[in-house]
Formats: sequence, structure tokens, C-alpha cells
Amino acid sequence: MGLPIQPPQALIERLPSELCTAAEQAWRTLAEADPERAFHPAETQADHNDLLRSITYSDFLLQQLSTRGAAIRDLFEKGSIKQAWTPGSWSASWQEHARGIDAEETLMRRLRLFRQRAMFHIVWRDLLKWADYHETVASVSELADTCIEGALKWLHEDSCSQWGCPMGRESAKGQTVPQRLVVLGMGKLGANELNVSSDIDLIFTFPAKGETEGGSRRLDNQQFFIRLGQRLVNVLDKQTADGFVFRVDMRLRPYGQSGGLALSFPAMEAYYQDQGREWERYALIKGRIVAGDRKAGARLMETLRPFVYRRYIDFSAFESLREMKAMINRQVRRKGLEDDIKLGSGGIREVEFIAQAFQLIRGGRDLRLQVRELLAVLDALGQDNFLPEDVVDDLRRGYIFLRNSEHALQGIADRQTQKLPSDPENRARVAAIMGFADWKAYLKVLDKHRASVARHFADIIASDEEEEAGGSADEEWQGLWLGELGEQAALAALQTHGFEDPRLALEKIAELRHNRAVETMQPAPLKRLNYFMPELLRALTAVDSPARTLDRIFPLVESVLRRTAYLLLLNENPGALQQLVRLCSESPWIAEQLAETPLLLDELLNTESLYSPPKKAEIEDELRQQLLRIPAGDLEEQMECLRHFKKGHVLRVAASELRGTLPLMKVSDYLTWIAEVVLEQVVTIAWRTMVERYGKPSVLAGKDPDPDDSHFAVIGYGKLGGIELGYTSDLDLVFLHDADPDGATDGEKSIDNAVFFTRLGQRIVHILSTQTPSGQLYEADMRLRPSGNSGLLVTSLAAFERYQRENAWTWEHQALARSRWVAGSKRTGQGFERIRTDVLCQARDRGKLREDVVSMRNKMRETLGTKVKPGEPAPVFHLKQDPGGIVDIEFLVQYLILAWANDYPNVTRWSDNIRQLEELGKSGVLDSTLTERLREIFIAMRSTIHRRALQKLNSVVEADAFETERQEVIDQWQHIMVANK
Repeated sequence: MGLPIQPPQALIERLPSELCTAAEQAWRTLAEADPERAFHPAETQADHNDLLRSITYSDFLLQQLSTRGAAIRDLFEKGSIKQAWTPGSWSASWQEHARGIDAEETLMRRLRLFRQRAMFHIVWRDLLKWADYHETVASVSELADTCIEGALKWLHEDSCSQWGCPMGRESAKGQTVPQRLVVLGMGKLGANELNVSSDIDLIFTFPAKGETEGGSRRLDNQQFFIRLGQRLVNVLDKQTADGFVFRVDMRLRPYGQSGGLALSFPAMEAYYQDQGREWERYALIKGRIVAGDRKAGARLMETLRPFVYRRYIDFSAFESLREMKAMINRQVRRKGLEDDIKLGSGGIREVEFIAQAFQLIRGGRDLRLQVRELLAVLDALGQDNFLPEDVVDDLRRGYIFLRNSEHALQGIADRQTQKLPSDPENRARVAAIMGFADWKAYLKVLDKHRASVARHFADIIASDEEEEAGGSADEEWQGLWLGELGEQAALAALQTHGFEDPRLALEKIAELRHNRAVETMQPAPLKRLNYFMPELLRALTAVDSPARTLDRIFPLVESVLRRTAYLLLLNENPGALQQLVRLCSESPWIAEQLAETPLLLDELLNTESLYSPPKKAEIEDELRQQLLRIPAGDLEEQMECLRHFKKGHVLRVAASELRGTLPLMKVSDYLTWIAEVVLEQVVTIAWRTMVERYGKPSVLAGKDPDPDDSHFAVIGYGKLGGIELGYTSDLDLVFLHDADPDGATDGEKSIDNAVFFTRLGQRIVHILSTQTPSGQLYEADMRLRPSGNSGLLVTSLAAFERYQRENAWTWEHQALARSRWVAGSKRTGQGFERIRTDVLCQARDRGKLREDVVSMRNKMRETLGTKVKPGEPAPVFHLKQDPGGIVDIEFLVQYLILAWANDYPNVTRWSDNIRQLEELGKSGVLDSTLTERLREIFIAMRSTIHRRALQKLNSVVEADAFETERQEVIDQWQHIMVANK
């Protein structure tokens, strides 16, 4: 049944007045169309309404219904038009269309008819708002993937039949394997965000060089894949009587239009490593393998990841994005594109720039930012507090509104445009598609979203012009840094602003200005430095000792003169500069850490996390996530990651202690947690490497061979065991195993268990102690193992128990009181804890025990304490080693535990002095009042040591410090260790 020439008047009246004439004309065009070529939907009133709206809104939909009805008939007859797209639906549909293709011309026609049918489905549902933004872009993206893959599969087989199969060597074994093209989708295709009339940005590559085999003549692989790529572009892009499939843009490939159409993986890697530019990093963020050899493509993308996502915080991305934005702004002004919702102010591109700026800057360290979809990036920015949630909401709503508007503009004629229409009819169309009564109402909301996007863009990525308008530090500081102020004026300015020694400060500034590295700087880095230094000088006026603080910060500035991206970080974040000045003012140790590892400057960006370190579980998760991005075999990168991680978290603890948000006990807890988390990962890395090489050690007969249990444990002694780590503490470690001491590993390259565990221990010590560009992780002290330096590096549990019971000295049992399992096999750790308790609870001769402890204490005082001439008072007080100091309290506690654990086993429960004192008080071994007093003294002295460490001072204080406290400790020492003999 044909359509009536006139549409129902009731339906016409529902449309905006500007569209009534167009609606009647569109209806008449369809009604009068050739019935052999045309198709119109079923006859229900609802379908008439949908039909009228669709052909009124879209010339493309009208054309398809009028002239290509055969391709879309089944969408309505089978009800497919009302079914939402689901993943895989276009791929499944193409299988039906792909049957029986025997020539390239047939392939081209089938693809075009398939594309028309699919695009009709997509545009119809989008313009009638049956589909939301997410369905539309995902559906178009899968359509493109399907067309590319379908075309490539047929063309590859056909090309092989003509020229032979390309073969190449991809492995060290030298075997040749068949090669397939890898198609990399860029831009919105790569991100699964294609719009309804988008071109597709592609890059062609292949795994390895070689030649074809089996053809009439041999072709070099690159020649083969260039020819294949040319055929693929032609099949997709060529305009025929049936239209085109997708417009193809190959300009993003290496070397652009002057480069080869297809490059091998090694050539791709070499290009991006040696010549890759910042905008290419920006482009590759969205790169995705869309067709061809996906497995090989995944390998390529993994090798390119370091180019895209730098392992350090890279604020140079802001400059690159500003330059791109400035170029776009010039284009907008030159071509009059202010009404372009993509490129104009507050447009789609600005939201993309914001998201990708954070990806380029932080993606190397935050895996959640290593995603392609823009909305997923915005979600991660909100969850990680990189942007306030209200800003993320504004950007998300604005982006979706702009993209839906883009679809409305493009759906009218299946034409790639983002420019707002100027004629009344198309304006009314866009407004109606977007659900507004008229253009004015639509424009009001659009302008609101664009203004919001533009405001946030300016806040986050200000242009050079905006920076200059806002100005740098005032002219006085600028002139002082550049040497233009004159000596007397400069000295007066420094003195006025509180610099303690103006002349010395001025000399330091001039020395930096005339530094060889500064004088040979390129213009862009020099511009960053010239912006930074006046800002730094002004910021110094906010602290009590600006000259001293300047002296502490100069080594950091000098260390980054050739890596000025760090200066950019501070230029971009005034709050971070304020934190830098404040922390360096309060602690020369922090200033030294920042100079040694400028990457730590990133920690200053988020004040909330800087002064509130995470809990242990969060520390564990963060390190695990960071290590996941590093290939399992890249030990060098893993070691760098561990060192950066440890230094960053220790800096947070130090900052929190200086601010007073962490008391001493929490400071030590956090420093110990950091060490434990790092140790666990070090053991995991070392264990995995050893097992891959030699297999797993065999276990004792009758013991459950748990495949997840390493049977290897790390025992912490001293400050690590006692949960009392300081900022510069080394780690006293003992390695134990409870595998079969006489067994061997189960790998092809089997070795004795004893050799395996020794090498495992050596690898752990190597990872901890080796000096890398980022310094040392921890100094590992292994001297407390059985028999000390002459003993085995790793001891079996049985041998350890035997040694503790039969050969250990008293001082070794004292050390055992401050030991605990910290990493590795929990079950092996439990075995150690049982031995520790049993040994500590042995009955002892208290008199002999007292003599041994006093003897050891006297030796330590003679060696490590303050040297005092007979009859003269001590010139200073060593907080740890002198009489009445920390070690006296520790030895008292250790003596009491060893003396009374046989009667009161609970005193062995803990390994830290504070809780050991508490248990001694609860058990009645010590008076509870005395216990509390010793606890207070111990904490006070340790707090002083912590604070002095942050000032790079040793543990020696004035002679009159802690006089009362020292005497109380000495009195107790005399009472317990001397008077009771």
C-alpha cells in the first residue's frame, strides 16, 4: 500500500512551524518515489509519526527510503529498527553479506550496501532519540571495525593468491611465519567514539620484514603490505554509484603523507623512539588495533606504551596542548569557525584536551588513566581527585550534549560537519532533534555548556596569552632574577623581604643565573626558568628564613636545569611551589630528597594526600598497581619503580610529621608498613624470576606441596622487627626456608634447594641494596643471621631452631625479642614465630643472664657512646648510646623478657618496645607506674631523634637535655641490673 500524497494534518501540526513546509515536501517525495526502489514503514499511526519526523529531520533518511529501500526493508519488516544495537551485531550481520564475494568490485558493492543499511539504523534511532549517545558511538565504531576487518580479510587472501604469502622472522629461533597486516585505528575510532558521519584515521603496520612465498614472483613484505593497504583504502574510501564505506585518513602514520603506507614493527618502534613528536603521543592515546593480526598488534602497542605514557610526571604536555590549541584558535579565527562546536571555544576539542592532558601527564603512573574512552578518563579524574567532582560533572554533561548536537548536525545529510547552521530550517531541525521547542531554547543550553567547558579549559590549560595577561611575579622579583634591578636596589629588596644575608643571597642568585647550564639553555626551557625563579623568590618571603630556604632549594633547581618539565610542574601548580618552600624551610632532609629525586615533586600536588598517608592495605594496592604496568622481566624498571614509590611515601610521612598530623607511633608504623610492602614485592619479583629459571623447590616428605607457598620467609630484626623504623634506617634481615634442605627444584634446569634459596636471598639483597639512578632502596644488614657473616645467607627452619637452642649467644636472644615475620611465606613465618616463642620462654639463670646483658651494654657504650674523661661531665648526650638513653631502656626490656618469659609467656607476644613494656606491666614484672614512665621517656627521646633526622642532625644533643628522664632510666638500670646482683 502506498503513502497518501499528503501527511496527516495532525502530525504536521506537532512539528515546529519552520519545518511544516519541509515535512510536506519530504512526505510527497517519498509518496511519489519509484515503488521499485522506495520503501516506507508499516501503516500504524505511531509509525507515520516516526516516519514524518525522520524524513523531516534528515535528508539522508529520506534519500535512503526513496531510492535504496531494498537495503533497509528488513529493518522494519523484522522489527530490527526498534532493537538497540548490541556488541557483535554488525559483525554477525556482515557474515551474511560476505557470502559469495568473488571479486573486488563485488566486495565494494556489498560493503556499501551493508554500510547504508547499518547507518540508516544508527541515524534513525539517534535522531528519534531511541538511542542514547553511548549506543550511537559504539554502534558506529563497531560498524567501522566490521567493515575494515571484512574488507581486509578478503583482500589479504586475494593478494596472497596473486603475490604469495608474506613471511617473516619474528623470533630468535629464526623460523619464518606468515605475516598479516595490523590496522591501528586512531582518534575517535580507536576510542570507540565515532560520530555518525566520521572519517576513520588508520595506520598500517606489519610484524617483520621478509618476502612473499608461493606467488608468481617474490615481493618484499613492505611492498606486499603497501599494495594491500592501497587496495584496502580504495575499497573503503572510493566514491562509487553506491556511495562510500568510510572516508579514510592515513596522515597520522609515521612521517605523514611522505612516509610509507605500511611500516614494520621495528621501523614503527624506531620512529616513535627517535622522532616521535608530542602530538603523536596525544594521538596514540586513543590508538587501538581494529583489524588484522590483533595478537601481534597487542605486542606492538605494548612496546609503544612507554612513548605515550612516560613513567614520570610530564607537565610538558600542557605546553604541547597549548600550542595545538593556539594553532586551532588561529584556524578558527582565520576560517570563521566560531560556530564550530568541535573546534570553537568551549567545544568538543577542549574537553578532549583536558582529558588527554591528564593522561599524558599522569598516565604513566596511574593505570586508570590508560584508557581510550573520554568519559572513562573523566570518571578516573574524579575518582582520583585530580579534578573536583562538580568540574567532572560539568565536563561530562557538556561533552555528551556537544556530541549529541554533532550527531544531529551530521545526521541531517550524512555529512561530516560540526558547524552550527545559519538557515532557519536546519536550525529548527537541530533544535527539534535535540528535544527543544525552538532554536533559541536550544542555543541557550548550548551556550551554557560551551561557557562551562571554556571556563574549565581556561582554568586547567590556560593559553600563553592568558598567562601573559595574568602576569608572572611582579617586576621587582623579575628584575632581581634577571640582574636588571641594580645591586643596591636588589639588596634593599631582599632585606625588606626578610632575607637574612641579602648579599649572600644575591650572590647565590647571580651564580645560578651565570651557571653554564643556564647560559646554554634553549629558548623554551629558559622561558620556564625565567618564569619560575621570580615566583620562587616571592614565595620565599612567606617563610621565616628565606635565605636559608633558598640555599636548600638551589640544589633542586640545579638538578632540573636540563629537565625543566619539573619547573613546569611548579609553574602550573602554585600550591605545589608553596608546599616546596614550606617543607624545605622546615627540613633540609626533605630538600635533599627532592634534589636527589625531583620526581617526588609530584607528591606536592595533592595537599590532602601529602599530609595524610594511606593505610597499609592502600599502600599495598598502590604499589601492586604500579608494578603491573611494568613487564615481568624488566628488573631495572621494577627497581626504579620500587625506589620512587618508597621515596614518595616516606616524603608523605615526613611532611605529615612536620605538620603534626602524625604522632611518633604512627610515623614509625607508616615507615615500617612502607618497608614491609616493598619487601613483599621484592620477594615476589625475586621468587618469580628464580622459579621461571629453575622451577620450584621440593618440599619435605609428608608436607603439603602448596603450589602458592614459597616456603621462604623474611624475618625483620631491630627497628624493622620492632616497628620503629626511622627515615634513614637500614633493614636487619634474616632469611629462612622450610623446604627440603636436601631436595632440588623441579625445573628443566634443576638445582639443589640450598643453592636455589641462596641465590634467591642474593637476588633480594641485590634488589634492595643496588645503587640505581634513583638511589638505594634499603641497606640490607644480614649480620644477625645464625653465625653472622660466616653463616649461610638462607637458613632452614630446623637449622635455625637448632642454632638458637644450642649455639646462640645471649645478645642473639636479645635480638630475637625484637624480631618478627615481615614478608614471604606466612606458613614459614608461623614456624619462625613458634621457634621464637619457645626460645624466648626457655628457663634461664637470671644472674648469668644479667651479667651477659650488662657486659654487652658496657661494650656498646665504650664503642658507640660519648667519650668522657674521668672526673669530667659529659660534654653532650647521645640519645641512644649514653647512660640513661634509649638503648638502656631496650636492654632493660630485653633482659626482663628473657628472665621472666618462662613464667609469663605473654611478654613475648610483641616485638616492639612500647607494647613489650605494656605487657611487662600487665604481668607484674614491672610496676605499672614505672612502665608508663619508661614508655613516655622512650617516646620522647625517639621523637627527638625523628625530628633531628629531618634536620639532618645526628642523635647527639646538648649535655643538659633530658636530665630528669636520663636519671630516672639510670636509677632503674641500677635497681634492676646492678643492685639485684
